[in-house]
Amino acid sequence: MSAIGLLQKSEGPWYRQPWPWLLMAGPLAAVTGGVVTAWIAVTHQDGLVVDDYYRQGLAINRTMDRERAAGRLGVTGQMIVSDDGRRVRVLVAGLEPVPATLSLRLIHSTVAGMDRDVRLARTTGGWFEGDLGAVNAGKWTVLVEDANAGWRVSGRWLAGGGSPADLRGRLD
Repeated sequence: MSAIGLLQKSEGPWYRQPWPWLLMAGPLAAVTGGVVTAWIAVTHQDGLVVDDYYRQGLAINRTMDRERAAGRLGVTGQMIVSDDGRRVRVLVAGLEPVPATLSLRLIHSTVAGMDRDVRLARTTGGWFEGDLGAVNAGKWTVLVEDANAGWRVSGRWLAGGGSPADLRGRLD
């Protein structure tokens, strides 16, 4: 049989052959991936952690000074969350005088809309308590401060892990 005879031999219509479909699979996957990526970009909010980067950059020195002040004063703390995750207790050591209230700020690692500000009231034994509400599992930065005294301690907390967060100032 000649080469022309081989080319004219047909085994059926083109759509029954595997090669056209195999060749179309790559571009089809690329188009599908592009459509899915565009849909995710349009329907999901970016969730910037900080809206005003410049102002936050200027304020970093004041923040570091408050953490250094806590380190010089020897202020340390520990945050414990109740079993149901709705109440928070903070034990702060090294405070003289002991304030009536403290501010607790929970900062989510990636989504600013999940951040929490909680007012902590002093109770017995150096403990401060407040209502936390529902908190999603994940990594959180914990900030406890007394704005009037000019100090702040911070730490990391893994929500849902059941472990407390150790809070410290900076010593550098």
